[in-house]
Amino acid sequence: MKVVVHVDGGARGNPGPAAAACVIASPDGELLGEHAQLLGRTTNNVAEYRALLLGLQRARELGASEIEVVGDSELIAKQVLGEYKVKNEALRPLHRQATSALRGFDRWSIRTVPRAQNADADALVNAALDQARDAGRL
Repeated sequence: MKVVVHVDGGARGNPGPAAAACVIASPDGELLGEHAQLLGRTTNNVAEYRALLLGLQRARELGASEIEVVGDSELIAKQVLGEYKVKNEALRPLHRQATSALRGFDRWSIRTVPRAQNADADALVNAALDQARDAGRL
């Protein structure tokens, strides 16, 4: 089964309160799942990796064997593809986890799109952060 996973992570401040989210759909656009998680205080790039890991985990739970990851972070995509080195020490273990998780799929791809084309995942990140703020958890 193939799925398309839109991922996004964000921090308000850098570092600051952060969240990760993913939206999983079939190739024809049928929504299969939406997930968000608060991350505490971290950086934007850590939040982006956490979103990728969340999306990979949820896709695996759905039984996906092929995955197309779509996000708006060029840094994460190019690091996963091996086009950029992972220079930041805090990102290295997350990069290792992501590349290991991707090897668990028969086929995978990752690409970037403008933020506007990743709006559903972005909205989940912001909703999670807004809810936590409003509940006094940030």
